[in-house]
Amino acid sequence: MTTQDISRREAWVIAARPQTLPAAASPVIVGTGLAVHDGVFAVLPAIAALVGAGLIQVGTNFANDYYDAVQGADTEAREGFTRVTAGGLIAAESVKRAMVLTFAAAILLGTYLVYVGGVPILVIGVLSVASGIAYTGGPYPLGYHGLGDLFVFVFFGIVAVAGTYYAQAAAVMAAPFPVGIPPGTLPTAAVVAALPIAALSTDILVVNNVRDRAEDATTGKRTLVVRFGYGFARAQFVAMLVLAYAVPLWFLLRPGYSAAVVLPYLTLPYALTIARTMLTETAGEVLNPILERTGRLLAGYAVLFALGLASTGLV
Repeated sequence: MTTQDISRREAWVIAARPQTLPAAASPVIVGTGLAVHDGVFAVLPAIAALVGAGLIQVGTNFANDYYDAVQGADTEAREGFTRVTAGGLIAAESVKRAMVLTFAAAILLGTYLVYVGGVPILVIGVLSVASGIAYTGGPYPLGYHGLGDLFVFVFFGIVAVAGTYYAQAAAVMAAPFPVGIPPGTLPTAAVVAALPIAALSTDILVVNNVRDRAEDATTGKRTLVVRFGYGFARAQFVAMLVLAYAVPLWFLLRPGYSAAVVLPYLTLPYALTIARTMLTETAGEVLNPILERTGRLLAGYAVLFALGLASTGLV
């Protein structure tokens, strides 16, 4: 299909990139699984966190599409999926407006979570929206200076999982709008449980950046693979996998968790097939399917990990 064959509705779907929504849902699923285990599950904060995460993901996608185009990072040599601004499918100002409206909707929904979780949720929300824009926009775009991996690890991993857990725990254990973090609402386990999601989310970006290395190098986008080469990116990818599959063992060795916490190991053969390709390939036609498979790996891992964490709390 050429760009001339794409309708305006299809173009907006491309811009929103719904295939990335599992990356937004996965941390909420894991945070909720741990909340069930600890007896602090709260349905309304869980739903609000899920929808809010999706809105921030879509808003970030709009921001990337818009800012990469206006800064010249998307060229005709691009091997990735279609970008609507650079491709002339949607006017740049329309994409920018969609970004603003989507982030505004996330902020509006976030008022409920702020009521429940107080100042900590307010800080998380503001930083998440600001970072979503700053990833490719603003005076110092994070993704253009090798900081995109850190952004994804922190915000789509640690902050998203721990924030989901905290919002539910605060709703159950604390009065509305706490100023600080109430005791017991952010245990160490919530941060540790976030590490696999942070790692696999980062690996999605690593695949993306390996695929785009040649174009990024010519347009001034200094990702880690541009700075340090394919060998570094491959080592990073494998290190993130090792971290992801080490964490369930941490929970298995702690009292109060069942053997079901190792359910994510069912995804290990799939992860290894992805890793084998990542260790040898750089072409876009090969890595585009690997990008989608890494997203499916994240989603499958998250569901199994959440079930494993929740299993003890359900019996």
